[in-house]
Amino acid sequence: MLETEFIWHNGKLVPWKEATVHVMTHGLHYGSSIFEGIRVYDTSGGPAFLCLGRHLKRLYDSAKIYRMEMPMGIEEMTAICHQVITANKLKAAYVRPLAYRGYGTLTVYGTPDPAEVSVAAFPWGAYLGEEAMEKGVDVGVSSWTRLAPNTLPTMAKAGGNYLSSQLISMEAHRHGYVEGIGLDATGNISEGAGENLFVVREGIIHTPPISAAILPGITRDITIDLARRLGYEVREENLPREILYVAEEVFMTGTATEVVPVRTVDGIEVGAGSRGPVTAALQKAFFGLFDGTTEDTKGWLEPVEV
Repeated sequence: MLETEFIWHNGKLVPWKEATVHVMTHGLHYGSSIFEGIRVYDTSGGPAFLCLGRHLKRLYDSAKIYRMEMPMGIEEMTAICHQVITANKLKAAYVRPLAYRGYGTLTVYGTPDPAEVSVAAFPWGAYLGEEAMEKGVDVGVSSWTRLAPNTLPTMAKAGGNYLSSQLISMEAHRHGYVEGIGLDATGNISEGAGENLFVVREGIIHTPPISAAILPGITRDITIDLARRLGYEVREENLPREILYVAEEVFMTGTATEVVPVRTVDGIEVGAGSRGPVTAALQKAFFGLFDGTTEDTKGWLEPVEV
């Protein structure tokens, strides 16, 4: 991790190494935290957040689901995100707002006090590696099932949910894969350890629905919009595991991941075993938002306030 100079921590900017919490903090013991990952791109018009408003809306939705009181409103949180970028003089960055139940009690219910909040920003390149963008990645279907309905709410981006992701990812790495794919409680495809999943079959793009225990990804939504703008049909529907083996293309999306092709699944080549034309077109459209070749018709980009 590349350290920057400042982190906004509980009300003020502090030096990176001073943004600490007590070892008895509730969030450390029970996973009672919520967070977001937001990209800032160095665009043709200067540094800009990608979908900052939508990310913060999801953060506050996560807080609502977990009955976590936030100590500030979305407007103030928006200003804090801008402040962290400018204070660290960043042109491109990954921004991590984090809210968690703090120090005060070890009851499972936790303290009724407002959550503690930190916002960090630091440079972060391609999550799955620069080569993955073109050559793709090798993935494996995990033996670990994603969260079942009415257990933990997957619409919330909560720290505790990522224990499931850790099991999926660690198993994948043990078996020599770059990433793992989880199935939902019915045995259909859910998502990667930290990515949403898309499958191209007979020229149609398919992706699992929200009900398949997926996080409602913001890059997923952007990708669906761009695909339809390019004339592709996109279907959100339940997908069996075996479609991964007979697909023409498979790719994954996420804020950290961006848009990455999948080369093999469980050792079986996807299509020709390299990035396919649909994935390439969507990558071009996605990254075109930042060099100006793709028009931002939805207001996804928000310039950093200097």
